Amino acid sequence: MTFSTKDIAVVILNWNGKTLLEQFLPSVTTCSNDAKIYVADNASTDGSIDFLANHYPEIKIIQNKENGGYAKGYNDALKYVDEPLLCLLNSDIEVTKDWLLPIVEAYNSEETVAIIQPKILDYKQKSHFEYAGAAGGFIDKYGYPFCRGRIFDTIEEDKGQYDDITEIFWASGACLFIKNEVFKSLNGFDDTYFAHMEEIDLCWRAFNYSHKTIYVGASAVFHVGGATLQNTSPRKTYLNFRNSLYTLVKNTDRNVFRRVFTRLFLDGIAGIRFLIKGKPSYCFAVLKAHISFYTTLPRLLKQRKQIKQLSNYNNRTSIVWDYFIKKKQKFDCL
Repeated sequence: MTFSTKDIAVVILNWNGKTLLEQFLPSVTTCSNDAKIYVADNASTDGSIDFLANHYPEIKIIQNKENGGYAKGYNDALKYVDEPLLCLLNSDIEVTKDWLLPIVEAYNSEETVAIIQPKILDYKQKSHFEYAGAAGGFIDKYGYPFCRGRIFDTIEEDKGQYDDITEIFWASGACLFIKNEVFKSLNGFDDTYFAHMEEIDLCWRAFNYSHKTIYVGASAVFHVGGATLQNTSPRKTYLNFRNSLYTLVKNTDRNVFRRVFTRLFLDGIAGIRFLIKGKPSYCFAVLKAHISFYTTLPRLLKQRKQIKQLSNYNNRTSIVWDYFIKKKQKFDCL
């Protein structure tokens, strides 16, 4: 099948984000060619629906019955979207002129491509990559994610070093393109994640079923980041640590218990670092994430049995070791 921009559904998830819609919808409606634009609303109470109905009657509104977070919110809404290509777009993103054209070209160039991420730059500092995705994601053997252009809190300036098309391991949920049939075949996101790292779990499952994820640097967007949940908060720390452990147990190919044991040890060190820095609430968030993980482990192991694992995923060395011990803080140094 040959795709065009008419085959794309740009689906923006919203929860009490009227201000963000006012700011960022103009770029989406102006620059998205013939794509169909949807707003999936997670039971907002701030007048978002009325604003859309009055100012953007051409946008299709899907009203979810509850705020199920990112994962359930998209799962519920995408049942009503039929376009063959889905773009899951955060409400705090400014898109650029003709941003969809390189995406369509990439899909038409290689049939095995299922998921695509564009270049994600920082809206507040447009010369630099943005934390959530940067130039495409990877994962180390203990389940820690990192990106081209961003490793932990070290963020690179965009100097054209990632203006390429390349295979990656995961695409950021801030702006993620996926074939509709693939999303449905994978049963969408795992609802239990609520938010954060559900896209990594989805991409890992896609990888395990031989679907390819790529990065397309010719398409660029600008992401505010932290508009709905701050980049650094105990709540986000809890979700990231918990969901990362969920993802590792469900999807890793082999030696799962050895990997998890090492990961728990490393997380413990991270918790101690938070204490040393005078952030006890973040340390408690890590502890809370572990408690949730232990209580959920039987379900995770059951899910693991239902998911196909491959033995050849390119698990790199420990990113924690490379970054903190070897001081390799840029992707091209790894």
